Amino acid sequence: MRNIPVDVSALTFVCVSPPRPKLVDQNTGEVRVDRNGQTVYTVGLSAADEAGNVDLVKVAVAGDPAVSIGQVVTPVGLVAFPWEQQLGGRMRWGIAYRAEQIIPAVQAAPASVGSVGSAVPVSADVA
Repeated sequence: MRNIPVDVSALTFVCVSPPRPKLVDQNTGEVRVDRNGQTVYTVGLSAADEAGNVDLVKVAVAGDPAVSIGQVVTPVGLVAFPWEQQLGGRMRWGIAYRAEQIIPAVQAAPASVGSVGSAVPVSADVA
């Protein structure tokens, strides 16, 4: 299966569903684990670009990403891979996503008051 790297630099991701363990079999409740024995979680993310286009994606990640709904996040090492399967005589297909990590996005620190170029003079006198 071919993995396609996803350039996340022009996208903003927001967690829209909490991390949940991915199941191998819903009937037995067996949880999927990776090669290292870590539980694989699925996290729902919205991916928005600068033009305002938004897509919802489910991203698989090994280990609990410790992110919450509404949090701006960054999927590290995000890849997409096409899949297909035959189920009940019908062909199903799609694109799945996997990341090495999902971490909180780093926000730019606000300029401190008094730093060069950050203070804007404001007049209290109204004429």
